[in-house]
Amino acid sequence: MAGGIVPLGAPLVTFGSLAQNLPGTINTQLGSLIAAVMAFLVLRRVTVYPGTRAFSFILPAFSSTFGLAAAVLLAARLDYSGSMLLTGYVATTGSAFLLGYVEQRAAARRMYYVPVGNTGIVEDTPQVDWVPLVAPVVPDDPTASIVADLRSDHSPEWERMLAQAAIAGIPVYHTKQLRESLTGRVQIEHLSENSFGSLLPGLGYRGLKRAIDLLASIVVLPFLLIPLIIVALLVRASSSGPILFRQRRMGYRGIPFDMLKFRTMLERPLDADRESRESAITLDGDARVTRVGRFLRRSRIDELPQIINILRGEMSWIGPRPEAMSLSAWYDSELPFYTYRHIVRPGITGWAQVNQGHVAGLDDVHVKLHYDFYYIKFFSFWLDLLISLRTVGIMLTGFGAK
Repeated sequence: MAGGIVPLGAPLVTFGSLAQNLPGTINTQLGSLIAAVMAFLVLRRVTVYPGTRAFSFILPAFSSTFGLAAAVLLAARLDYSGSMLLTGYVATTGSAFLLGYVEQRAAARRMYYVPVGNTGIVEDTPQVDWVPLVAPVVPDDPTASIVADLRSDHSPEWERMLAQAAIAGIPVYHTKQLRESLTGRVQIEHLSENSFGSLLPGLGYRGLKRAIDLLASIVVLPFLLIPLIIVALLVRASSSGPILFRQRRMGYRGIPFDMLKFRTMLERPLDADRESRESAITLDGDARVTRVGRFLRRSRIDELPQIINILRGEMSWIGPRPEAMSLSAWYDSELPFYTYRHIVRPGITGWAQVNQGHVAGLDDVHVKLHYDFYYIKFFSFWLDLLISLRTVGIMLTGFGAK
């Protein structure tokens, strides 16, 4: 060592170390590759739905897949490099943000529409720069796309123009389908209007969804046990009354059930008005809500006892929110096809909740029903995944709470 002389065996130690770390390097690179591919696939699938922006889901998607990769490597007792895995996470996440920015810049914001037939899409989607076509002439715009009510009786001139546009490679959309895509709502005109022309949505996914509900409930319940006990003690200390609030609600296939929640309101005396329509509605700034209850409602923690409803088969983690019996009867008498929302299990969170929040007025409930129909029409794992990701943000922001 003295005089800068390197021992003869030193290079052999270095090569031996490299050879020893080679399996860990391969495991880490393979795990990073699989995690990155999974994250990009998730992003591609969830961002096809309306109201979604890739930027909002990049961090949750990549954090989930790379976290899962690290957990698998750790559980399998495989050699891996934490610093290399972190480098892969940072690099792929940064690439996803860059690609999202480029796609957003390239996205078309202007659309042309034929002012004949149903043009309600124009009022429903103010985020689009709508340009009416005053004459049946293909627009001289390389980025043009045309929207038309294809069910309307167009004149031969308009039909010829739409055919010429399609032949020229210009996208021609039907107002109904594009309206669903841009708003996330389905306005059912006939009960058969779902993906397969059948009244039963996603039969293949329905059994898998039930298995996921049960598995997720069994896995998270032990971790939530202590927090649930703490919340129960806070509810007990906040005001007199029971810890849990039970309310009869309309459920799956129109079968009523007792939904459980942490009590968030002052207990009301039993009287004839208890189950009335008015008492079932929670208003903005409702004086009945306790201080603890307001926090529970804002964070949606008050809904957690519904895990018991999930285990009983009465609810799902994701689905249309169940309504009180009095409200359900009212809505059913006023809104066409309202009963159809009971074709799937009600959920703790749902498509209407992440898009609209809590509603009470009949007009708002009508819009909510369109969101429910959208969920039923596109009933799938990917839509449930999107709702799950957006629910996390809602729990943090308190969007739509009353």
